[in-house]
Amino acid sequence: MATAYWDRTAEKTGGFWRSGHTPTLIAAFLYFDLAFMVWVLLGPLAPEIALTLGLTPAEKGLMVATPTLAGAVLRVVNGLVVDRIGPKRAGAISQIVVIAGLASAWLLGVNSLAGTLALGVILGFAGASFAIALPLASRWYPPEHQGKAMGLAGMGNSGTVLAALFAPALAKAFGWNAVLGLACLPLSAVLLVYLALAKDAPNPPAPRTLGAYFRPLRQRDAWSLMGFYAVTFGGFVGLAASLPIYFTDRFGLSTVTAGYATALCVFAGSLVRPIGGALADRIGGSSALSVALTLAALALVGVSAASTMVSALALFALAMLALGVGNGAVFQLVPQRFAAEIGVMTGLVGMAGGVGGFYLASSLGVAKQWTGSFAPGFLVFAALAGLALLGLTLVKADWRRCWGAGADVRI
Repeated sequence: MATAYWDRTAEKTGGFWRSGHTPTLIAAFLYFDLAFMVWVLLGPLAPEIALTLGLTPAEKGLMVATPTLAGAVLRVVNGLVVDRIGPKRAGAISQIVVIAGLASAWLLGVNSLAGTLALGVILGFAGASFAIALPLASRWYPPEHQGKAMGLAGMGNSGTVLAALFAPALAKAFGWNAVLGLACLPLSAVLLVYLALAKDAPNPPAPRTLGAYFRPLRQRDAWSLMGFYAVTFGGFVGLAASLPIYFTDRFGLSTVTAGYATALCVFAGSLVRPIGGALADRIGGSSALSVALTLAALALVGVSAASTMVSALALFALAMLALGVGNGAVFQLVPQRFAAEIGVMTGLVGMAGGVGGFYLASSLGVAKQWTGSFAPGFLVFAALAGLALLGLTLVKADWRRCWGAGADVRI
């Protein structure tokens, strides 16, 4: 690891807020927040788009899942770019690509399933912001504050709330294609704020060869962390993209009301992410993650049998709360184990989360088309959460003994 990315003196005398660079933390949050807003934009718009284009349930699932998969792949690319040119410049480039893609889709129109999938790939750049915003913030803070720093920056996933709240109403007023153009306005404003506030941390890791970037994959711990995040973040983003479809198809809600219900659930998961990071700092990331996986699995099993809107909404909110805590817990662990490779590990772990989200969103559509119900998709993902809990139980003792023993924080 480089000599230091933080001010040790300030950290000792002023606590968290003086230990790093607050303007950069704010910039990372805002950038991440608006990027996530457009990353899941097709989810709240999906009922209207599907009606216009005549999409089947499986096609709707594929449409909302495509940005997630594209974001997963591009997170690895961004992880490499961050370690090469720095997170600030990488973030600016990615945001410009997204703005240009949305503006083009608005001006030229999206008239087919293929068009929505192409747009989904462009929106993947927004999802890949994860591999930029988190290293941008993380490199400024000492190990004992990583959970809080990563949690606050990562709370930008609350942008999914903005999409669910406003996209359906704007689509009803102006048409769903116009929403693509309107999204460019806040993105452009936040880009200017980001350029003004964000600052790369001093003493970044030296650029490495391409092979060195993927060296962490030789270690079992990297695969374990990727697997856990595939469940926690994959569940969060997969549900955020799919719930508007679920609420409209399952309970016959209007697109606007379904958006409000989705926003409530997503807000719950976003709000607790920094709490999950802080909890992990206090009791250990593996302990916090164990609780989160248990609650998420139970809630998803309950959702599969929910027969009323109220019960489904309550269980989804519980699932999102648990998954949000799990997200914060995983990213308390990542910089403790892979401090020198935080850029690429953020990309790799984020990629795994995106793959998990793609699986959940697409499988729910397939389950609905093949069985007439979303329940099998929820049950399979609950089983995956159970498997992740079993895997965590098997590895956490080794973590605490092998690399947690020398850390200044709980593992």
